[in-house]
Amino acid sequence: MTSSRRADWLVPTALIALTLIPMGGGAIRLTDLAGGEVTPENARFFAAPLPVVLHIVGAVVYCLAGAFQFSPGFRRRKPATHRLLGRILIPAGLLMALTGLWMTLFYPYPEGDGDLLASFRLVTGSATVLALVLGFTAIRRRDIVRHRAWMVRAYAIAQGAGTQALVTIAWVVLVGPATGLTRTLLLGAGWVINVAFAEWVIREPGRRRRALYRERRAERTA
Repeated sequence: MTSSRRADWLVPTALIALTLIPMGGGAIRLTDLAGGEVTPENARFFAAPLPVVLHIVGAVVYCLAGAFQFSPGFRRRKPATHRLLGRILIPAGLLMALTGLWMTLFYPYPEGDGDLLASFRLVTGSATVLALVLGFTAIRRRDIVRHRAWMVRAYAIAQGAGTQALVTIAWVVLVGPATGLTRTLLLGAGWVINVAFAEWVIREPGRRRRALYRERRAERTA
């Protein structure tokens, strides 16, 4: 593999690694539901297991398969596969977001959660649904720029769980336990970080083009 091909896969590899953190938690949850003991902490899942199972499956498919869409070489060399993945990713993303909204609205709050965290989840879940729908309608109009922007936003929000884990671990190591409002704000920070990074990614090509234009214009007038 050439150096350019290796660089092309750096971002997808990093995104897959980020997915592994919440995926491990999801695997533990599914194992627990398959044969674990009912406790006050997990009773809500045993009472209505389907939403959490669908949420985990949708999130894993969306985040793992979605990582490949961030390889420019993959999109360029395999456009048909890119489109096929898109047809899988949008339903998977909607399944993840809608079941997340359902759980936020209808599962009882676990200890330590509250209305503020529920509000964060409702906003991010709704934003994911909106971004996926707008991304789909954009590609139906052949508007590649807007399609890319909305899909990047949707994926960034979906990857919030991985960033939240990293932020929380860093806080625990550097400061101490994260509970109550501190934990809620750290989880919110994970989403904010991802959304801010997504907006930077969306706008970076435009900044590069403008910088190149200014350089060429300066050369012509020199």
